[in-house]
Amino acid sequence: MSLQYPLEQLIQIRKNQFDQSVKILEEKKALHAKAVQKLNEFTKERDVVRQHKMEKLTQLRATMDEGSTTTKIQQMKAFLKTVEEKLVEKEKKVKEQQKQVDLALKQVEIATAAMYQAQKDLEKIEIGKVEWEKENQYLIRQKEASEQDEQGSTTHTTRKREEKRRNPNQD
Repeated sequence: MSLQYPLEQLIQIRKNQFDQSVKILEEKKALHAKAVQKLNEFTKERDVVRQHKMEKLTQLRATMDEGSTTTKIQQMKAFLKTVEEKLVEKEKKVKEQQKQVDLALKQVEIATAAMYQAQKDLEKIEIGKVEWEKENQYLIRQKEASEQDEQGSTTHTTRKREEKRRNPNQD
C-alpha cells in the first residue's frame, strides 16, 4: 500500500523550471561570449587605427623637421584629421560594445541567480517529499502493527472460546 506524493505535479513543475533556467543561463552565457568577442574585434580595429594615427603623426613631424613644403604639410594634416575622425568613430564603437558586454554580463548574473533559486526550490520540495515518504512509511508500519495486534488478539480470543467450548468445566 503506497500512496502517491500529493505534490508530485509541483515537483515536476519545479524540475521544468530548473531545466528552463539552466537553458536560459546557457543562452545568456553564449550571448555574453559573442559580445566579448565582438568587443575584442572592435578593440583590435581601434588599435590598428590608433597605430596608423601615430605613424602618420610621426611622419608629419619628420616632414616638418625636414622643412617640407606647406602644401605637403597641409595635406598631411588634413589626412591626419581624417584618421583622427576614424579613431573617434572606432572609440565610440568600442564604448558602445563595452556597454553591450556589461549588459550581457548583468543578464548572466540575473540568469545565474534565477537558476540557483529554481534549484533551491526544487531541493526544498524534494526534501519535503523524502520527509513525507518517511512519515508515510512510519504510519504504514504503525497501521500494520495495529492490524497484527488486532489479528493476534482476535486469534487469542477465538482460541480461548474454542478451548472453553471443548472444556466447559475448566475455568
